[in-house]
Amino acid sequence: MGTLSGLFAPDRIAVVGATDRDGSVGRAIMRNLQSGFDGTVLPVNPGRETVFGEPALDSVGDADADLAVVVVPPDAVVPVVREAGEAGVRSVVVITAGFGEAGTDGAARESELIEVATEYGIDLVGPNSLGIMSTPVGMNATFGPEDATPGGLSFMSQSGAFITAVLDWANEQGLGFNDVVSLGNKAVLDESDFVEAWGDDDGTEVVIGYLEGISDGDAFIRTARAVTPETPVVVVKSGRTDAGAQAASSHTGTIAGSEQAYEAGLDQAGVIRADSVQELFDAARVLEGQPLPDSDTVAVVTNAGGPGVMTTDAVGDSGLSMASLTDDTLEALSASLPAEGNIYNPVDVVGDADNDRFRSAVDVVLGDDSVGSVIVLACPTAVLDYEQLARDTVDLQADHGKPVAACLMGGARVDQAEDALSAAGIPNYFDPARAVYGLDTLAEYRSITEREYEAPAAFDVDRERAEDVLSSAVDRDNTRLGVEAMGLLDAYGIPTPDGEVVDTPEAAADVAARIDGDVVMKVVSPDILHKSDVGGVEVGVADGEVADTYADLVARARRYQPDATILGVQVQEMVDLDDGVETIVGMNRDPQFGPLVVFGLGGIFVEILADTTARVAPVSQPEAEAMTREIDAAPLLRGARGRDPVDVDATVETIQRLSQLVTDFPAILELDINPLVATPDGVAAVDVRLTVDPDQL
Repeated sequence: MGTLSGLFAPDRIAVVGATDRDGSVGRAIMRNLQSGFDGTVLPVNPGRETVFGEPALDSVGDADADLAVVVVPPDAVVPVVREAGEAGVRSVVVITAGFGEAGTDGAARESELIEVATEYGIDLVGPNSLGIMSTPVGMNATFGPEDATPGGLSFMSQSGAFITAVLDWANEQGLGFNDVVSLGNKAVLDESDFVEAWGDDDGTEVVIGYLEGISDGDAFIRTARAVTPETPVVVVKSGRTDAGAQAASSHTGTIAGSEQAYEAGLDQAGVIRADSVQELFDAARVLEGQPLPDSDTVAVVTNAGGPGVMTTDAVGDSGLSMASLTDDTLEALSASLPAEGNIYNPVDVVGDADNDRFRSAVDVVLGDDSVGSVIVLACPTAVLDYEQLARDTVDLQADHGKPVAACLMGGARVDQAEDALSAAGIPNYFDPARAVYGLDTLAEYRSITEREYEAPAAFDVDRERAEDVLSSAVDRDNTRLGVEAMGLLDAYGIPTPDGEVVDTPEAAADVAARIDGDVVMKVVSPDILHKSDVGGVEVGVADGEVADTYADLVARARRYQPDATILGVQVQEMVDLDDGVETIVGMNRDPQFGPLVVFGLGGIFVEILADTTARVAPVSQPEAEAMTREIDAAPLLRGARGRDPVDVDATVETIQRLSQLVTDFPAILELDINPLVATPDGVAAVDVRLTVDPDQL
C-alpha cells in the first residue's frame, strides 16, 4: 500500500470526538471500529472520562496513534489536526463538514486545513467524509450502518450517502470490497492518490469510483496510465449535463469540467467509464471474476430463440461481433443437435434441451478458436436443471480458460445456480444486454492493456517569436485575436497561406502584387470576430481592385461598429477548396484537464454538424492519427466519391504542433484554426481566432 498504509493498515486509531451519546456520529464510528478492528481503538474526548468503558484521552497527542479520525465541530478541526501532526500522526480522516462546500468561511477554513496537513506531511481524507473502510484489518472507520463484505474491489466515492446505499445493496449481491473511501472534499488526498495506492495493492483486483469531478486531470491521466495495464479502473462520472454539473458544484465544491474533456481524459487515462451504477458493478464483477478474451468475437448458446435474437441485437450495438463458427464446430453441433436446432451463431439447442445437450454445445463452442467469449443463455424448462447447468458452465469455463457470462433467466429458481456461478467469478444477468455489456467491458479492458503510450513529439519551433506575437497583442489591450496572430502559427510550423496584414491601401496592393492570382482580403479588428457577417471579407480580389477593396472593407467595418479598433486588412493567397476538405483544429482550456485539443469537420459545418473529436494535450502522434479516424467525415480525408485522399500526415502533424503550442503557452485560453484546409498536397491554416489571458504571459 506504500505511503497510504497508515490509512488502510493502522495498528492504533484515535477517534477524536468519540462519545457514547445516542444518535451521535462519534458514537457510530466508535461502535463500528470496536465491532471488528484488529488493532487498538483510542477514544479522545476531554469532556468524558470513559467512552464505552474505555478511558478517554484528553488530546490526540496522547494517543500515539497511526490514524486519527476527527469528528469535532468545524472550528476545532484545524487545531486538532495540528496537534495530530505535532504528535507524529501522519494519517487523518476528517469526518466533519462545514468546509469548502459551505461558502466563504468554510473555504477559508479548508485552506487553513490544507496548510496544516502540508506542513506536517499528513495524508488527509476529507473533510466532509463518511470515513474509510479496510476489510483485511476489519476496519470500519465510518458512521455508516453497514460493514463491507471482504472482496477484491476498492471503492472511492465523492458521495458518502452513495457508499451507504451501495454497501447495503452489495451485501445482498455477494459483492466484496478490499478498501472503501469517502473522498469528501478532497482537500489533500484525491482520486489520483487512491488509484496509485490501489494499483500497488495486491488485495485490490478492480478499482471503482463515483466521481463528481477530478481535481487534477493531468495528474490523473499520468497516474491511471501507469496503473490500468495491470489493474482495471472503472468510474461513474456524474455531472454530464449543465444542470448536473451545477448540482455537483453545490454538493462538494467541485468545479465541473466540460463533458468532452472528461470523455477524452478518462479514455486517455485507460479508465473505463460506466454510464450508470448498474454498469459500474456489472463491469466490476466481470473484470474481477473472468479472464480477458483473445478477441472481440462472442458466441451465444441458448435454448430460447427470442432471447437469442435479443442478445444478437445487443452484440450489434456493442464493440463486440458475433463469431463465425468454424466448419469443425458446425459439424460437431450438427451431429449433436436435433434438426430443428440452429448450429449457427447464436446456437439454439432448442427448448427441449436437457443438461447433457446444453453442456455439449457450450463445450464445442468454447473450443472454437474463432470464439473470444461465450454467453450461456437459458430460459427455465421442466427438463433443464439450472443448478446443474451452472455447475457445467463453471467446469467448462475453467477447462477452456475463456470468459463466460451467464444469462439464466428466471426468478427464485435461479438463486442456487447464481450462487454457484458467483463463487466461480461468472456473472449471471437476467437481461441479455447486461451480459453483452460485461463481455464488451472485458474486450475494452484488453485493448487498454495492449496500448503502447508514446511520448508527444517535440518540434523545433520559434517560441520567442510566438511569445512576441502574444505579448504585442496584450500591449494593445487585445485579448481576442484574429488573423493578426497568423505569425503565431507560422512560429510553430503550422502552414499558412502567403499573406500579410497591412494598414494602407497602397501596402495592400504591394502585397497582392507579390502573390500569384487573385487574393482574399479580410478586415482585421479584435472587436469584430465574425467578419463575414458585416461584409468584412472579400474573396477573389484581382490586383487592380485591391486598393479600392481595402477602403470598402474598412468603411463597412466602421459603419457596423464605429468605435471598433481597425488594425488594417489581411491580404492573403487564395486556397483552392475544390480538392480540399475544410477541417478545424482548436483548443479550449478545461479547468480540470487543461488544454483540450479538438479536431473535426470545419468551415461552415462546425456548429451545424458538430463532427469533432478531442484529446487532452499534449497529444502524441498515435493519438492525433486516431483523431483523424474518429470523426464521421473521416472518409472524406482518405478519399471518397473518387476524390483524392488528403495529406493526412500533414493534418496529424498540425494537430501535434497545435498541441505543443497550447501546452507551451498557458496564456492561450482558446484557439480555433478554422478552416484548416487539408488537400492532397498538404494543409493550410486559412483563419485563426484565439483568446489570451494577459496575466499568464
